Amino acid sequence: MDPSSESLATRDYSVSGYSSRTGEGERRPETGNIEEAESSLREGVCLNYEEARALLGRLEYQRGNVEAALRVFDGIDIAAVIPKIKLSIARRVDRHRRRSKSDAAPPMSMHAVSLLFEAIFLKAKSLQDLGRFKEAAQSCKVILDAVESALPEGLPENFGADCKLHETLNKAVELLPELWKVSGSFQEAILSYRRALLYHWNLNTEPIARIQKEFAIFLLYGGCDASPPNLRSQMESSFVPKNNIEEAILLLLILLRKFALKRIGWDPSIINHLTFAFSVSGDLKALANHVEGLLPGILERRERYYTLALCYFGEGDDLVALNLLRKLLSSRENPNCIQALLLASKICGRNSNFAEEGVCFARRAIANMHGKCDQLGSIANCLLGISLSAQARSAASDPERVTRQSDALGALRTAERLMTAQDPNVIFHISLENADQRKLDVALDYAKKLMKLEAGSNVQGWLLLARILSAQKRLFDAETIINAALDQTGKWDQGELLRMKAKIQIAQGQLKNAVETYTHLLAVLQVRSKSFGSGKKLLKGANNDRSLEIETWHDLANVYTSMSQWRDAEVCLSKSRAISPHSASMWHTTGVLYEAKGLLKEALGAFTNALEVEPTHVPSLVSTATVLRQLGDQSSAVVRTYLMDALRLDRTNHLAWFNLGLHYRAEGSRSMVEAAECFQAAALLEESAPVEPFR
Repeated sequence: MDPSSESLATRDYSVSGYSSRTGEGERRPETGNIEEAESSLREGVCLNYEEARALLGRLEYQRGNVEAALRVFDGIDIAAVIPKIKLSIARRVDRHRRRSKSDAAPPMSMHAVSLLFEAIFLKAKSLQDLGRFKEAAQSCKVILDAVESALPEGLPENFGADCKLHETLNKAVELLPELWKVSGSFQEAILSYRRALLYHWNLNTEPIARIQKEFAIFLLYGGCDASPPNLRSQMESSFVPKNNIEEAILLLLILLRKFALKRIGWDPSIINHLTFAFSVSGDLKALANHVEGLLPGILERRERYYTLALCYFGEGDDLVALNLLRKLLSSRENPNCIQALLLASKICGRNSNFAEEGVCFARRAIANMHGKCDQLGSIANCLLGISLSAQARSAASDPERVTRQSDALGALRTAERLMTAQDPNVIFHISLENADQRKLDVALDYAKKLMKLEAGSNVQGWLLLARILSAQKRLFDAETIINAALDQTGKWDQGELLRMKAKIQIAQGQLKNAVETYTHLLAVLQVRSKSFGSGKKLLKGANNDRSLEIETWHDLANVYTSMSQWRDAEVCLSKSRAISPHSASMWHTTGVLYEAKGLLKEALGAFTNALEVEPTHVPSLVSTATVLRQLGDQSSAVVRTYLMDALRLDRTNHLAWFNLGLHYRAEGSRSMVEAAECFQAAALLEESAPVEPFR
């Protein structure tokens, strides 16, 4: 280079505010930069205009003079040098493959290409530092476009390893998606992430892992819907993700696999993000499989137990979840883990067989809190109330049942008192428990309070309010509530509401209207099944839909039976049988049809089949006793046993009390007092019976 003041390098250097001589207050350029400049001079005899600007711009950037560096970089005619860069890269790779030196030489050396790529990259970094993110992304994209255009099949091994070219490319590949994200161009960011992972950039394992993780995080939490990737080469059996969640799960599983193969170090956040992704997708069983497949020592045993318990609980496998929690809460592990105690109590409260254990878990949680957290204390007392209520429903004697019911309400009121903010779950269970105990006015007040609190956003709140009104025999008001709920609820969530409406119409004697409502409900379920039945399950509640469809066919069959339309009832039963051939409810409905036809022996056989499937099916116990009493084939003790078993399971079943009264009356004068008491209980319970059970 000409050392005179008119030389390009000296002129640009002076313009930037620096002398070509190093003053006392100035820091000398790094030795490596000087050596690289000398290398450039030796290789190309002299630097051209763009290369000189690239070197000077880098020096300014390293000194922290971002704006000055950007002015120098702006002087490079990128549009003019990119075609030369493409041609140089293509010829260099082609000559290397054929190992021939007779072909035309590249217009630029790889060192010059590396120098200019670094200049473009540093220009993008300068723009990023100045907050001009979109321009920075466009500048960075130029590098990747040039390489991809020159080498469509990807970079060969060790390409650019002899200079900084490979390092610059790696940095650009990682930087581009981040620039698009901060500029708000989310679709461009998604395309850049996919480009970084699908094109052969010769990235090392660690950079690829970082890109995969950042892309997965963006897909999960970025709030942008990504269209499915369009892969140029795809094997027929390969999995192509259809949405953000599937693509994020795929990326995280790849990272998990790399860790298992010891290609990358363990990152605890991978399993956290994977947990979130599987939870959102509803595929908790798959998450459990991957957690179980982790190598020992990766997850602490207590954390593994709790995570697996959550997975199985979410999948509805309560017994497996409870067994895992029992292990976690054993004296050898973590007996005072409040989260595990609360979850165990919640599981036990859903099954009367474990209600006593649920009470113990809830009380242990309360004892371990020492009154330090009112919010958790409220939750624990609510769960205690739920378990006590379940105990009361399975109590062997009336005094025990009354005591448990009183304790349950007391625990729920304590939960209400400890609430730091209004908790809809606590209010719901207070209303439900009062309704169960036939304290309908109190239950109604809490149900209204719940509706105001949730602003009608929860279907269960609407249903509870309508059931309480129906128990008060305010059927018109109950139907009005259901109609309001239907207006404010999406069609996919209307199933239980429509079933409740049909039952209210039946109670009002509007059988034809009920048939129309059930038909509408079945149509909704069918459309929902077709819309979401194919492919991977992304919506939760598929089992609930199946159960609701079965029960709807049974309800409709009972309506046709009451209208003496035997053929229509049989069609409904055949539809139910096709879905679930061994259902206690299906056999009971079949028995009711036989009984209506006067075929008592066939009805008894159907009720017997129902009890073989589900020995605690209360309607079948009552119906069996009724048919046996009509046939007169069995002793009165057998009939009484069936009815007492039904009342042990459901003390509020007015039909069981009524039939028990008929049984005592048939025994003659010695049992008239018992008969009168049974009829009185049946009358009181029927007066406050909802059109469908509160629970």
